[in-house]
Amino acid sequence: MPVFSWDEPEGLAPRGTLIVLAGRGEHGGVYERFGRRLAFDAYRVRALGDPSADPAVLDEVAKLLADESLPGPKVLVGSDTGASYAVRTAAEQPPGLDALILAGLPTGAWSAGSWEEEAEARTACPTHRGRLTNDPDFRRGALGEAPVTHSLDLVRVPVLALHGSDDRVSPVDAAYTGSAVRPVILHGGRHDVLNDATHRTVAATIVLFLERLRLSPELPLIAEGGA
Repeated sequence: MPVFSWDEPEGLAPRGTLIVLAGRGEHGGVYERFGRRLAFDAYRVRALGDPSADPAVLDEVAKLLADESLPGPKVLVGSDTGASYAVRTAAEQPPGLDALILAGLPTGAWSAGSWEEEAEARTACPTHRGRLTNDPDFRRGALGEAPVTHSLDLVRVPVLALHGSDDRVSPVDAAYTGSAVRPVILHGGRHDVLNDATHRTVAATIVLFLERLRLSPELPLIAEGGA
């Protein structure tokens, strides 16, 4: 199984590890820009595929969480179905997991009439649209596959949820109905929020969350958002 890796710049001490789970149609490589940006802040990033397409991804997650050569805190980052499986993994309380970051938590199947419509629903970033359009390993139309959803009620680690206000694939109100988690809303954001036009703001929000986590999960939030 391919594991895409980005490490801290030479000479800097690593500050933690992010394990990214991709969503429907994706593979870990589409998170290259995200991985490079977080690695620049000295966080190691390991990006995997979509667990709903390949259950072996979750075995690799367990290996990475148990890998003592990777620095803590260790955080699962999930997009779309990757977010749903990150919730499931956290509910099982595996050793080594310190927090969750959820992006575009899925609510159901969504079908586009054309690739152009799907690309627009996924991201407003022209660079990322081009990346997906020209990626032979990306599966178009995968958003039409019904996702398995998992409740956040059993999660006992800190959670940062990120969601686009203009997410047509997974409307934010439906994604967090009945949940105590308050997502940070990216105004104008689409479904692939980690790779959207606001990717710099998203990365900065994640770094704030990670820096707080490194100090203590019990400290007040450095920044907090809501609908």
